[in-house]
Amino acid sequence: MKRSEPARRGSGQGPTDPGLLARPLDFISEDHLRERQICAEIDRLVAAETFDRPAGVTILRFLNEELGVHLRDEVEDLFPTLARRCTDEDSIASVLGRIRHDQEQALSLLPSVRGAIANCLDAGADLSSEDREVLARFAAHVRRHLVAENAILLPIARARLTRGDLRRLANHMRLRRGLPTSQGVTSAE
Repeated sequence: MKRSEPARRGSGQGPTDPGLLARPLDFISEDHLRERQICAEIDRLVAAETFDRPAGVTILRFLNEELGVHLRDEVEDLFPTLARRCTDEDSIASVLGRIRHDQEQALSLLPSVRGAIANCLDAGADLSSEDREVLARFAAHVRRHLVAENAILLPIARARLTRGDLRRLANHMRLRRGLPTSQGVTSAE
């Protein structure tokens, strides 16, 4: 029998491979890599003298097509499941509070970020200094919550979540993406 090879990390250059949904915490980890790559794209956009259209399209697609689904995975499933499974010594409530605060701060900037990028794409303009500041703040909030999620939340999730929790998480994540669940149920059924 051939030993299975360790899973390789993605590049973060494209949406996370749906094949990873069988391992939902690995999928979320890959989504975090994707978010970090988008933050790096935002940094490059902010620092550039002229607007980079392909980068703008990539960022806007991520914000419009990927980010909301990922946040729902966490807020609707991962966070509540962790809150139920964790012990007092995990101090998960304070960690979740910090993560939610940074997510809310980033989300409050999201309409301005989308608007600035869309305006540059539509008008062929460059980012204003105000736009650059908003994009930089957005990326900073995203990075802050990613640090807490990767360093604290995911390791605790790997220790505390049961196989049943992970199966439910994976199924809900599949349904959000219009994919069949492990029981063959789709969102249309």
